[in-house]
Amino acid sequence: MADISGPAVPETQTGKATDAGATGRGSAAPRGLMDLRGRHEDVPAVLSYPPGAVVVVSGLPGSGKSTLLRRWSQAAADGTPPAGPGRTPATPSAVDPRAVHVACEAVMPARLPYAVYRPWARLEHFRWLRTEVRGGGPLLVHDCGSRAWMRRWLARTAGRQGRELHLVLLDVGAQEALAGQAARGRWASRRVFARHRRGLDRLLHALSEGSGPRPVTPGPQPVGSVPVPEAVAEAASVVLLDRTSREHVTRLTFGP
Repeated sequence: MADISGPAVPETQTGKATDAGATGRGSAAPRGLMDLRGRHEDVPAVLSYPPGAVVVVSGLPGSGKSTLLRRWSQAAADGTPPAGPGRTPATPSAVDPRAVHVACEAVMPARLPYAVYRPWARLEHFRWLRTEVRGGGPLLVHDCGSRAWMRRWLARTAGRQGRELHLVLLDVGAQEALAGQAARGRWASRRVFARHRRGLDRLLHALSEGSGPRPVTPGPQPVGSVPVPEAVAEAASVVLLDRTSREHVTRLTFGP
């Protein structure tokens, strides 16, 4: 197992690595539907994914997607040794549309509203995403979660290389997301927020129908007992996080 944010950890008899660090909450290898909403201290600190996995982080604008991408990417940069010859890099790339927004804004006249060049920014974002997903390495993708076609395209593109798509879905509620927008000082328009909320509500409803009470204990997790619902059949796993459990997942690993 290549740990992207710290030293190697011992293998257990189940073949899954456990985190022996200060958190003591262990690790989990998501497979199927993994609902961590409403949990606190028993949330795994580490999520372990296969090599080259594409992990899509979805949620409402302001729910903390960019914060998670920065946290996990920084953990990777701080703790991953360089990949050797012939090895897939364990440090994931991260594709966040905000980075494209800022880059486009930097070369445009200050008086020009973003709405004028938004189509160009979106085109640049998709070009970047296409390049990264075809690159073959582990990848983190910031996405609103309401676009099923995007997940399916990512799954098909990754699948041609023998890689899997995984989904992390932030269910923090509209009020928390709006508070997150206020904290960052950037707001989605009412129309855009409402559209994302409707799409995400439909997805959460479909996922909740396939979810139920499920114990989570430290160390290796018996994941995969709940299959992924048909609504997200393109994903090998779906992890549901709320405001509390979101803060407990501190890092990811990518490896066998």
